[in-house]
Amino acid sequence: MTQGAGQEPVARTATLRDFRVPPYARVPVQGHAAEPPAAEPLPVPAPPETPPAGPSTPAGQSAHAGQSAPAERRLPDPSGQMPPVAPAPVQFVPMEAVPIEAVPITPPAPSAPPVAPTAPMPAEPTLQLGRRMAPAYPAATGSSIVSVATGHPGNAFPDDELPEGYTPTERDLPVIQRGDTLQVPVVTPETAAEPAPAGGEGPGPLFVVGDVHGYLDELVAALRAQGLIDENGSWSAGNARLWFLGDFTDRGPDGIGVIDLVMRLSAEAAAAGGYCKALMGNHELLLIGAKRFGDTPVNSGAGTATFQAAWLLNGGQKHDMDRLQDVHLQWMSRLDAVVREDDHLLLHSDTTAYLEYGETIEDVNDTVHEILNRNDADEVWDVFRKFTKRFAFRDEGGPQAVQELLSTYGGHRIVHGHSPIPYLLGQVGTEESEGSGGPIVDGPHVYADGLAIAMDGGVTMAGKLLVVQLPLNG
Repeated sequence: MTQGAGQEPVARTATLRDFRVPPYARVPVQGHAAEPPAAEPLPVPAPPETPPAGPSTPAGQSAHAGQSAPAERRLPDPSGQMPPVAPAPVQFVPMEAVPIEAVPITPPAPSAPPVAPTAPMPAEPTLQLGRRMAPAYPAATGSSIVSVATGHPGNAFPDDELPEGYTPTERDLPVIQRGDTLQVPVVTPETAAEPAPAGGEGPGPLFVVGDVHGYLDELVAALRAQGLIDENGSWSAGNARLWFLGDFTDRGPDGIGVIDLVMRLSAEAAAAGGYCKALMGNHELLLIGAKRFGDTPVNSGAGTATFQAAWLLNGGQKHDMDRLQDVHLQWMSRLDAVVREDDHLLLHSDTTAYLEYGETIEDVNDTVHEILNRNDADEVWDVFRKFTKRFAFRDEGGPQAVQELLSTYGGHRIVHGHSPIPYLLGQVGTEESEGSGGPIVDGPHVYADGLAIAMDGGVTMAGKLLVVQLPLNG
């Protein structure tokens, strides 16, 4: 059978040209109103009296006005002829007119005021950092209250007891005996100004943090002293800006706990109108390489080496590697190497090696990220090796080296970590000096004709973990 006008095919085969809409799919198009429901008919008053049955109407059966009664089923007439049936008379029923005034008019219901859109809540971090959840790693009795309150697995070690596998490193940096340097005292907690609250005009105050190296308790104390976190370890600085200068792990007892804290504070600060960001240090590159490449031989320039061996020699901690997750690796791999904030050029290492990776800040960061994404062991090792260089700003040519970086990337002062202040000041010499009570570090170290600020307070050698506000006073 062929398909004609108004006909459906006997057997339909779904093809690309079959655009007929089946009945079950015929729904109103979004944005168009559906068909209104049929209005209820007005009631028709019943006729006053049933007319008598006519000759063609069986006895006891009546017909209503305008409607014929259903015919009773009859047997066929033997004569073959059906008697004529007279049509039922139609009775006119007059309707009572209703005055217009009598029809009640219902005023339209007042429309509800528009509901203001609710601001979307900030997205949950990938690991749901900051929730009061059970730590991912079992905490021993007597662990710090900060680790329990903040929910991150860091600092989950008993008081006065180092974790299993913790191996503090030896001091292997040269002693620098110099007297032409300056230290700026850190503002004490009693005189520290409260960070600007969120909602103010312009950016909030700028803070920087030196090398942490796994010392979570010292970091929490320093952040709290500056009013950046509260007693529960949560962000409390509103729209303040906080920059970490790199080196979160190795040497100290809880590097992964430090990373977890920084990741959580980043989310909390963003929700409050500020931010908490971090730079990539040479120890981040070392930890990434040790995890990715392990004992794979690399060309170190002085023979064959491996990331695993270098990581252990530079204070790598087994408990950090055991707790290292993909989210930590991804976060570290995306850190920038250099930034400029408020006329300060922030970077981790006191070296001019950054100039080899680009003529702009964006070029340097993009190049480092591309190298990490290519996942070539030799390339990553070369970046690690160059970012491990130090002391480029300390000698007579130091101010010129600083000026070269500033003229290329902008800013009027470099702020860096990496090289501990005690070594720059000659306060740490030999192993016999360990019982002297530790180096004295009062604050950042300003040198190179005032163009460079060192922020590594030597926390790994009983120095001080520095958190200061920029610009420096004095």
